Amino acid sequence: MQALQENKMGVKPVPSLILSMSFPIMLSMLVQAFYNIVDSMFVSHYSQTALTAVTLAFPLQNLLISVSVGTSIGVNSLLSRKLGSRDLAAAKKAAGNGLTLSVLSWIFFALIGLFLTKPFISFFSSDPELILMGTQYSTVCLFFSLAIFIDITCERIMQGTGDTFHPMIIQGTGAIVNIILDPILIFGLFGFPRLGVLGAAIATVFAQHVSAALAIYYVKKNKEIKLDRPSFRLEKQTVKDIYAVGLPSIIMQAIGTILNTSLNKILIGFGTAAVAVFGIYFRLQSFIFMPIFGLNSGMIPVIGYNYGARRPKRIISAVKVGIIVSLSIMSVGFAVFTFIPHILLGLFNATDEMMAIGVVAMQRISLCFISAGFCIVLGALFQGTGDGYISMIISVTRQLIFLLPAAYLLGHFVGLDALWYSFIIAETSSLALTIFFFRRVYVKKIKTLSA
Repeated sequence: MQALQENKMGVKPVPSLILSMSFPIMLSMLVQAFYNIVDSMFVSHYSQTALTAVTLAFPLQNLLISVSVGTSIGVNSLLSRKLGSRDLAAAKKAAGNGLTLSVLSWIFFALIGLFLTKPFISFFSSDPELILMGTQYSTVCLFFSLAIFIDITCERIMQGTGDTFHPMIIQGTGAIVNIILDPILIFGLFGFPRLGVLGAAIATVFAQHVSAALAIYYVKKNKEIKLDRPSFRLEKQTVKDIYAVGLPSIIMQAIGTILNTSLNKILIGFGTAAVAVFGIYFRLQSFIFMPIFGLNSGMIPVIGYNYGARRPKRIISAVKVGIIVSLSIMSVGFAVFTFIPHILLGLFNATDEMMAIGVVAMQRISLCFISAGFCIVLGALFQGTGDGYISMIISVTRQLIFLLPAAYLLGHFVGLDALWYSFIIAETSSLALTIFFFRRVYVKKIKTLSA
């Protein structure tokens, strides 16, 4: 009788559990990847200056998202572990503290939006129009960012309790609202004023508020977690436990901004076509990698719950299912990037120079897809057991110690075509580190659960 009352993460067959929890997240992430491409297309059709302004504002947005996603991953991991160990009071505290931390994070970024966006954009250019557009976009997106903090945290709370369906609805609704509003507010359709970049920013934050309203509604209806006023009061140990997993995730995502900026700086030495090709690759690969990150998000609460419940067999089973799904998706991605890169590039109206660079780039970078998928899945194990710092170590090593130096050296001494091999060098090192840490976590934390 007790087993029937237990959360599905402790009793449902693992293969169907992983797929049922991960698929909605994977689908919503694909929708988000599609939106990112469409959004850039609308802005680029307004003007090249508008696209440049939004591009310059991206590092600030990426930092904001890094903090919100990283904190919510910490909440997700702690919440699922406490549910697994039947400590419902601690689980409720994790959710409430997570929302409080989201509000505090918003205040920090709202101040940045008010006082630092113009100096930040001015650092890149002295063009008055570009500074105005970039400042408008950044200020609106940062000052009104409370919605995205609340939305992301609520979604992770739901995922931590095993609910991945409603987060899919929330993300999908937000993306659709944004896609609809973008052309209306940017180009002034249906009697609305032509607002350009400001319109794109307003569309973004309006869609985020729609998502946040839905997220709050569904969290209130969640049967596993019933929040009350005391749960929002910050508790030192709870905050520490959240950031034990969350801070490494924040650092990992923030490093991505450093990586992309640095790679663009290296590639610009080979001409704008090389930068354009990398930009196209980065957008296209999201359709392959986003589902794997969705799989990762679906696995974390399952691993965390069963770690808290001391069920090592279900943890290993979850990892095995994740590896099979990940390698299947990455194999398809590898085949597509290897055999039809010219078709992919043609979708972006690539010039002959871009086509020559891009075919080589995509074929070589795709060689590391399968190993990357393996590493992402094992990253869910580290985060689910509360060892988020391991993922941070692997990420820093891959991107800053191996990828960037290798890209610079190969590009400088051999040439552009050789530069793309730096991705393979980086993923090989990442794979070796991931296997090393997996064996360590398995022996010290997973194997001892059955003792």
